[in-house]
Amino acid sequence: MKQDIVHILNTDDFWRDYKHMVVAGIHFARPPAEQEYDTVAVFEDLYGNLWDLLQLKDNHSISSRLKALV
Repeated sequence: MKQDIVHILNTDDFWRDYKHMVVAGIHFARPPAEQEYDTVAVFEDLYGNLWDLLQLKDNHSISSRLKALV
């Protein structure tokens, strides 16, 4: 059965967090992929739920809104 991704963990430094999570033993169901608007990888939590580890690129429309919140 295909499981949908319903959780998103947004980060300001994808590769830092990805490397830290790998060292911590977190299982990634899909490897990192750099796309036009983001960098993303899919990982599993302790209960088997799938999460996106996501960093939006500066050219994404939501990226400027996120920066305004900080």
